[in-house]
Amino acid sequence: MTLSELSLRNARRQAGDYLVYFVTMIMAVALMYAFNGLIFSRELLTLCRQMEALPITIVLASIVIVCIIAWLVQYTTGFMFARRSREFGTYVLIGLENNQVARLFFLENLAVGAASLLLGILSGNLIYQALRAMILAMFGMRYYFSFAFSLRAAALTLFYFLLIYLLAQQKIRKRIRKMKIYDLIYFERKNEEEMISKSKNRRRIFSVSIVLGIAGTLLLTTRNLPLGIIGAACVIVFLYGFFASFSSGVPAFFDKRPHKKYQGQNLMVFRTLSAKLATMGVVMATIALLFTAVQISQGTGLIIKGILDNRARQSNCFDIFIAVGEKGRNVDDYREYIEKNIPLAVSHNYFVYQGDNMQMTDYVEENADYYRNYDYDIVMKYSDYAILRKMLGYSEVSLSPGKYLIHCQPYLKKLLEDYGEAVTVGGNTFYPGGVWSEDFNQYAWEGNGRGFLLIVPDEAVENRPVVHTMYAAMTREAVSEAQAEALDAMNDHEEYDTLYIKTQIERETAANTAAMVFPLCYLALILTMTAAAILTIQQLSEAAHYRSQFVLLRKLGMDRARMEKVLRRQFAIYYAMPAIPPLFVSIPFILALGGNVEPGVMVGSSRPVVILGITLGLFFLIYFIYIAMAYGSMRRNVLPAE
Repeated sequence: MTLSELSLRNARRQAGDYLVYFVTMIMAVALMYAFNGLIFSRELLTLCRQMEALPITIVLASIVIVCIIAWLVQYTTGFMFARRSREFGTYVLIGLENNQVARLFFLENLAVGAASLLLGILSGNLIYQALRAMILAMFGMRYYFSFAFSLRAAALTLFYFLLIYLLAQQKIRKRIRKMKIYDLIYFERKNEEEMISKSKNRRRIFSVSIVLGIAGTLLLTTRNLPLGIIGAACVIVFLYGFFASFSSGVPAFFDKRPHKKYQGQNLMVFRTLSAKLATMGVVMATIALLFTAVQISQGTGLIIKGILDNRARQSNCFDIFIAVGEKGRNVDDYREYIEKNIPLAVSHNYFVYQGDNMQMTDYVEENADYYRNYDYDIVMKYSDYAILRKMLGYSEVSLSPGKYLIHCQPYLKKLLEDYGEAVTVGGNTFYPGGVWSEDFNQYAWEGNGRGFLLIVPDEAVENRPVVHTMYAAMTREAVSEAQAEALDAMNDHEEYDTLYIKTQIERETAANTAAMVFPLCYLALILTMTAAAILTIQQLSEAAHYRSQFVLLRKLGMDRARMEKVLRRQFAIYYAMPAIPPLFVSIPFILALGGNVEPGVMVGSSRPVVILGITLGLFFLIYFIYIAMAYGSMRRNVLPAE
């Protein structure tokens, strides 16, 4: 049998023995190809000027991903080498040279990698179509399936692939070339040494790591970049210190409490756990760090999406909305261009006025999270309010004599419904008549009131000062990018004028979502699969050891039900160890990040608690898929038959 034939045979065996790794590599390549396809898609990049940022952010994310996947490949090949070192020693013993063994192992891994590259690119086309459909939907465009192979995307993916394998394989090839027969044969017996042997040092490091973890998490929740960087460093030290001291502390804990060691199946479960942690302390800490990065990046991406979507929705309910201050351009200049160049369905000119005082503003500021913009309440005529509601397709609202209405953002509705005080406008006293909270351009600083608006009879504002002159329009056709740019060019008094064009805001929102959220989700998905794959490979590699343990337990009289319970417990503890510490960092971070957004934005499905649930749900869904695959395989191959 030639060296090439032996390499191919071993590659097929390797793909079968490490199926989780093989599938993970296929998915990683598929995702890389799909996102590379976005970089080179002229169709998508020309949708909006802001889409020019998409290739930059994807490349930045890809740099991190290449390093992470290279670590996965390097770790897995190193692990494979350790498991097969006796086999390689035998090859040298029967006459092969070290260089030939190194080339044999390299060719095996290259064959597995090439297969994953080919299958990944083929399946990556489907993922690309899904990403393309999502982006087109965000721009309000219809999606048509069109299979198109991108040679440039495939070439960039191949470049990443070669870079990954060169980084990952170089170290192991050098090691094989330098090792002697004895080192190869007995290499598998080498274990990671205990990181901390003295109990006093262990306790100190554990205590210090917990303190650093708390301090780092608190610093990450601040809105200060230097403090956030310090906090990230503290969290990293916390994770490595925690696993270093914890892995050494499990045996010490049971040595001091021998009665607990022999309760139930504790002896077998925790002996296996301590052995795992002793050889995987650094790896466990690294995986916990990756899981922390996964949850933070996924949560940050969803928060950014919530901010972009809700800001856009709350500031563009009209197709065109213009607010002109006292020193701004005359609104007729805008209207002249609009009526000449843009087909209109309906439009309306109106004013918002100063109230007599700021009693409602004071009430809201005292009882809600609210940013004041004016030193007076903002007031609108009822006739203008009725016209604007009709333009937007909202239900008709009546105003009874002696009453006032409130229109507010949804987060203030309950608070303002509880307000039962009379207000004075234009020297007239009015009493509460109802609260409405549909989208009404109240997010903007120069909109229909900042967060809320009082609606009073027309005669009440006759002598009140005008705050802004407003123009709102609904168009028959979507405003084009060229028309929006022409209106922007007219807005040369940025300090005094506010211009919102619905289609322009929607395009910018879609482009920013694609450029910021997609790469973060891409990164989170790759990190999750990489870390979960390493854990699963380690667990499945112990199948023979577990099988011998359970055969012995069967001979000692343990029934299958109890053995399944022991196996489930071992799995639960093993997979929970690197997943639990990140929760203590990511949960406060996501809640704080979502809570630091301006009031009224993170509402509905974008509430921080909801985003946290989605983030953890997506993470644990992928994580449980790997756990289920590993448990099913171990249960079949380890537990003795009835």
